[in-house]
Amino acid sequence: MEASKLSIIVVSGSAERLQMAAMVASVGAVSGSDVRVLLSMNALPLFRNDSHEPAPAEGPFGAVMAGKKVPPFRTLLEQAVDLGDAKVHPCSMAMDVLAVERDALLPWLAEPLGLTAFLHEARDGQLLSF
Repeated sequence: MEASKLSIIVVSGSAERLQMAAMVASVGAVSGSDVRVLLSMNALPLFRNDSHEPAPAEGPFGAVMAGKKVPPFRTLLEQAVDLGDAKVHPCSMAMDVLAVERDALLPWLAEPLGLTAFLHEARDGQLLSF
């Protein structure tokens, strides 16, 4: 895989979409891509320190995945940060709307970003949304 800039916006709270976003981010990061992820809307609450519930399945694949030894999406994203050039940002607007303080979120998340700043950083690269 050729190194590039990969930006991922995650707004869904479904297990399948979170898993795919995390897999794309982790493979991209360990392959040398500059990976940036923005967690917003329904995805953000799943990255709180006190969130231990699994993400709900959207369909049958999510239910099957829950019974297999698939690495959890949070683990994949944290590994992307640790092993590659990935940053996972909470969305500042979603934090405001949901009244979530920075210290309530997982410690490996990067600084909060707004959509405008995220899209500015995403220019000249691939942009995916889940």
